[in-house]
Amino acid sequence: MKLKAAVIGANGYTGVELLRLLHFHPNVEIAAITSQSQEGKELIDIYPQFQDLIEQKFKNKQEIMNENFDVLFLALPHGAAMEFVKEYKGHARIIDLSADFRLKDEKVFLQWYNQEHLLPQKLTEVVYGLTEICKDELPEAVYVANPGCYPTASALSLLPLIHQKIIETSPIIIDAKSGVTGAGAKPSDKTHFTKVNDNFSAYALKTHRHTPEIEQTLKSVNGEDYIVQFSPHLLPVNRGILTTVYAKPKRKITPTELRELYREFYSEDHFVRIVDTPPSLKDVKATNFCNIYPTYDERTQMILIVSVIDNLVKGASGQAIQNMNLMFGYEETTGLIQIPVSI
Repeated sequence: MKLKAAVIGANGYTGVELLRLLHFHPNVEIAAITSQSQEGKELIDIYPQFQDLIEQKFKNKQEIMNENFDVLFLALPHGAAMEFVKEYKGHARIIDLSADFRLKDEKVFLQWYNQEHLLPQKLTEVVYGLTEICKDELPEAVYVANPGCYPTASALSLLPLIHQKIIETSPIIIDAKSGVTGAGAKPSDKTHFTKVNDNFSAYALKTHRHTPEIEQTLKSVNGEDYIVQFSPHLLPVNRGILTTVYAKPKRKITPTELRELYREFYSEDHFVRIVDTPPSLKDVKATNFCNIYPTYDERTQMILIVSVIDNLVKGASGQAIQNMNLMFGYEETTGLIQIPVSI
């Protein structure tokens, strides 16, 4: 029997990407989709690419409160997800793609998101769903907070070094560039075509909300407090994140030793690929892969790590399905094996 799944907030970029991937998942039935702004409209009227594939109408989220589902994907804006969870009385397992339950400390949430948390008692109960480090928790998880796209790329770049305590706790410099879909489907002045096209810019320097999430994730590995200088940039492309990380090692390490360390650490993680040359966005486009190139610069005595992910797949909807697979006992890769779209 297939899992009955509902996508709450299915009209945004991550919601649409969930529908694209779930449609071909052999163990999932898309039982309902919701949207406050598109309520009552046919999915194909908004997204014609689903013609003859998914023929459903957007419901109001209130309509599904009393329906039975196995899993709910919350593709809602920050703030709206915790409102939904507070109201929801059903028994479905939930995978939340918003930031509402990623941070474990309500005071940190208030500081970075400028709002009181509606369910602070739930923050410590939720599994933080960076799949590569929470696999043992997922089979029993009822609520999973899917990581942000930048934290996914950043943490995967650093985990082997953090695990072995090879680098200094500060400074860690993370220089990250994202495609425009990372800003969400709601248009703004900064994401207008004339601003983004033929342009490249930094934003939210020193204040980006993913900073505490990255630091929290690194600390969860070995208990040490890491300080990151996180600098995000907006690329004039639709999708993808390229991250370059700079860290100071506690000892000299060769590039060969570094790559072997990474290959060993990720030896059982299908979606993390250690590569021998710096990767590009198209190496992983439209897939759940993360390609990582670690190296050591003897002149500066710094470790450099370049990683790429698709922000809508491994950085959001693909990782959500990866987590769902492990929650329900399926092979981790089920429904997620695609070849990158490189042309």
